[in-house]
Amino acid sequence: MGYTVALTGGIGSGKSTVANAFAELGINVVDADVIARQVVEPGSPALKAIAERFGAEMILADGSLNRRLLREHIFASPRDKSWLNGLLHPLIHQQTQQEMAQATSPYVLWVVPLLVENALYRKADRVLVIDVPVETQILRTMQRDGVTREHAENILAAQATREARLAVADDVIDNNGAPDAIASDVARLHAAYLKYASQAVSQEKP
Repeated sequence: MGYTVALTGGIGSGKSTVANAFAELGINVVDADVIARQVVEPGSPALKAIAERFGAEMILADGSLNRRLLREHIFASPRDKSWLNGLLHPLIHQQTQQEMAQATSPYVLWVVPLLVENALYRKADRVLVIDVPVETQILRTMQRDGVTREHAENILAAQATREARLAVADDVIDNNGAPDAIASDVARLHAAYLKYASQAVSQEKP
């Protein structure tokens, strides 16, 4: 596996916006959220297993997973959440390793929302945290997902704290300002990551 930069941030921080900016510079992006959706696509063995355990109502009319219902179900049952993680995590890990192995860019951007919660930062060469104030996260989540403030606060409460993420960060992008500010931050970090990746390759050579 090549040089890996893990990108993380709480809900509503703008992880996808930053990841897209790196992708536009030709960097391969491996997104854990995207992979998590792929492993439960209509007709997949994992989706069938979920329906068998939790009931046919977990599958919508179009054959896709009823994510909201599943979220509500496992939120209320630690045992079922553990079962679901046991089903999905190995599949997500396998697909992640496959995509990383196929990457052709000088370094890989690995987008992992639960990087801190699952202690996955140890698997990356460098950690980039997208940081915004908690209040900004709440407002963005309410606006984007059409949920109540209480719901948004519950989501935040289930995630690692802002302080915990910053504690493992090698680099931080403050995404509380204008969107065009991200471009300059990404360009600066991209140049640095190219250098780090090149140095890593040099050190690996006998």
